[in-house]
Amino acid sequence: MPEIILTNVTKRWGNFYAVDDLSLTIDNNAFVTLLGPSGCGKTTTLRMIAGLETPTSGKITIDGEVVFDSAAGINIPANKRKVGFLFQNYALWPNMTVYQNISFGLKNIKESMPVYDVDLKKWHEIKRLLEKANDVVVLINDSFDITNRLDKKVAEVKIIDKFDTYIDVAKEILTYKLNEVSSLENAVKDNNAALDKKINNKKATYHAKGIAIGENFELIKDGVVVTKVRRLTKDEIDLKVRRVARIVKIGMFMDRYPNELSGGQQQRVAIARTLAPEPKVLFMDEPLSNLDAKLRLEMRSELQRLHVDTHATIVYVTHDQLEAMTLASKICLMDNGLLQQYDKPLTIYERPHNIFVADFVGNPSINFIEAIGEVKDGKVNLSIWEDTQKLTFIPNEKINYKSWIVKTEKDIEDNKKVYKVEKANKDSLFKYHVQKTDELDLHHVEKNITDNDFVLGVRPEFVQIKKDGKFKGTVYSSMPSGMETIVKIDVGGFILTSVVFGNIDFTIGEDISFDFSSKAIVLFNRKNQRFITTGALE
Repeated sequence: MPEIILTNVTKRWGNFYAVDDLSLTIDNNAFVTLLGPSGCGKTTTLRMIAGLETPTSGKITIDGEVVFDSAAGINIPANKRKVGFLFQNYALWPNMTVYQNISFGLKNIKESMPVYDVDLKKWHEIKRLLEKANDVVVLINDSFDITNRLDKKVAEVKIIDKFDTYIDVAKEILTYKLNEVSSLENAVKDNNAALDKKINNKKATYHAKGIAIGENFELIKDGVVVTKVRRLTKDEIDLKVRRVARIVKIGMFMDRYPNELSGGQQQRVAIARTLAPEPKVLFMDEPLSNLDAKLRLEMRSELQRLHVDTHATIVYVTHDQLEAMTLASKICLMDNGLLQQYDKPLTIYERPHNIFVADFVGNPSINFIEAIGEVKDGKVNLSIWEDTQKLTFIPNEKINYKSWIVKTEKDIEDNKKVYKVEKANKDSLFKYHVQKTDELDLHHVEKNITDNDFVLGVRPEFVQIKKDGKFKGTVYSSMPSGMETIVKIDVGGFILTSVVFGNIDFTIGEDISFDFSSKAIVLFNRKNQRFITTGALE
């Protein structure tokens, strides 16, 4: 599977920048999710890679081939990029069966391909199945219905799925009635002899014309494989359709129409149709958004398995951070057309580059605590909750805060862009939310923020409720769900969210104690909102 490289890709309409100078490398066999809020540029990015949208500037390379380059004037159309696209709307043809929907795109393929002998391939396939005649008999005997009649369609699907073959072979092997013969060994021997005779006669005919037969039954003349511009044969189409149907487990629904399928089954058909032409890259644009919560969970599992089975490079657009976390090998998190972080899911969760990333990833959301302090002797002495509580932040790694400030300011300055057209959707610091009991506090006046202002990011699972906790608060709300309980704690008018695992409930207004129980608490600079380090609170 190919590597995809985006270099300084920009897409704008007028002075609105949908994607702003994006550089990104998607590795071979990766499952990358483009994640972000609505309007952040993730779908536009996907469409530019696929060739459905033309970038304003930049360069896109797929599998070593430049498919777009604004400077060189290269723009290969979408149908030449060999990519598969799965949309939010399944777009299945209602008047076509499942089989016809999956095979629709395959029938339109017309290119130079080897010429091979259909009969020879079929006879050799049957011989391959006869070598495992006992397994064939087991499958046939397992295909009788409650009236003790052989369900041929069930038997055909079982044979196709078990032996990775196609319908004509399955139908032919059933005509031998191997489950009814008195001696399976003799039946196999007789059928093999008949097939060998046909094969030898056919090969002799070709030999007389000076044509040899290759390993894949392609015709070879004068040492060169015979090719011609043609469409896929019926058997080639059927083999591809049956293979993808087996991957997504819809082999039994081939004769049904879309309106006879559930939402999840329709989704599987759409995936199979996308996989059938064997695209280099598989693009998915919020494909699960039309499904209910339970089915979405099931389909996430299926997509994970699909990625392993097909070894495909998958680029997946979603605004659901849980979907991104559970599916992706890497997450590309965007906001306002800009790349915010490109990392493994757990890296983004544990070491977010900035406050926006920390806020967007995680459910329930991270707790933000504003603090004032100073770095002294490798530790950060902090005052929080309007100077009502003193804390010490102990970094996991030694930090030189002054050097960090100089380096970060230089990075910010270096990354400032000079726009040919002034950007209408200007970049600004993220307005994070510190939850309070009184959300209508009209007396709050923002002071001048300096490098001595910090923001602590505390994940809800790190707020541990226990009897001997050093912090005191009252239960603002308690929401048990069986496996866990989400508790909101009122600490002097500030709200902290805690997750307590297990079937536990709390009474609203109850006095409780808690601690910050992790070394993975995140420290941000409030002035530029950048990640400084992780550590523990005392």
